[in-house]
Amino acid sequence: MDDCWHASERSPHKPHPPVADPERFPDGIKALSDKIHAMGLKIGIYSSAGTMTCGRRFGSLGYEEIDAKTYKEWDIDYLKYDNCYNEGQAGYDLISYDRYAKMSRALSDTGRPIVYAMCNWGEDGTWNWAPTIAHSWRISGDITDVYDGFDDRCPCESAINCKLPGFHCSMMRILDFAAPLVQKAGPGHWNDLDMLEVGNGGMTTAEYQTHFAMWAVIKSPLILGNDPMNMDAVTKAIITNKWLIDINQDLQGEPVVRIRKTLVKNPHGETIGVAQIWAGGLVQGAVVAIVNSSPDKYTTNYTLQDVYPSAKKLSRAKYEVIDLWALTDPSKGVVEGNWGRSLGKALSSASYLSVEVPGHGTT
Repeated sequence: MDDCWHASERSPHKPHPPVADPERFPDGIKALSDKIHAMGLKIGIYSSAGTMTCGRRFGSLGYEEIDAKTYKEWDIDYLKYDNCYNEGQAGYDLISYDRYAKMSRALSDTGRPIVYAMCNWGEDGTWNWAPTIAHSWRISGDITDVYDGFDDRCPCESAINCKLPGFHCSMMRILDFAAPLVQKAGPGHWNDLDMLEVGNGGMTTAEYQTHFAMWAVIKSPLILGNDPMNMDAVTKAIITNKWLIDINQDLQGEPVVRIRKTLVKNPHGETIGVAQIWAGGLVQGAVVAIVNSSPDKYTTNYTLQDVYPSAKKLSRAKYEVIDLWALTDPSKGVVEGNWGRSLGKALSSASYLSVEVPGHGTT
């Protein structure tokens, strides 16, 4: 449950625990939690490390212990903890750390394993101090359902030393923000690139495939931002790509790293985009993502060691290469469970492959 589950104010009785909106939740949050757990699912809740939430409901600043205790009583499994109305307790790393560490300690003291998802938008270099107190942390202002459009409300060109994270950040801008920060993530502590926009209508199928694939291989939490009760077959097919979900959940927990950027030019020699190569290891094998930010298709020839340098250390190994966005059976079209086609087996690290990446797509 995101913002606005709250009643108009906290309980008037000390220590003033949080109270849910009695009209929206007439049976209370605990009853809802029980129903969700009975379905084999988990429940998350929202608050802010400020006097109010972003929706101007009561926040948790100064109430960390009673709020954490209440979340335990409600059997909550996940807390998204925002950054609105923080009373100016931001601007350098230690003051932000202290503010968010209070809730971290309060959750830990309950004894219940509650996933702590910080949402301070990358303010004050979150990635440098959040790994010791949180399971995930946002790295940017809020995403919007746009591939690469510019918006002054998301003014920073890099997450590093960004003073105004803003909002309305395009998908590709957040991907660029993430590139230098992947080194900060690992098992149990993750960069959160914000919710998925797949299926909301602002991007093409190829763009949504890039969105989902890159969030998965960077090991960002995969949190759906669409309406799962009203999605078409293509959207469902994209968000259920088992290959990519398995990579996202791989126990090695190694995000891909961007190792190369190549300008893409049109027949007139004009630069129209960038081809990016991202690579990383898995418990068994490796993952390579070739991202084409140009609107035209991009064809490249490469060896495995070109796109995954660690393959040079295993020169005698043999590989199978699988294109995770290629249709297993092209006659079925884009439907759930029809992803993944082998590009070759028993390949050496020096074997050449030719790949065509669609405009704004990823292979």
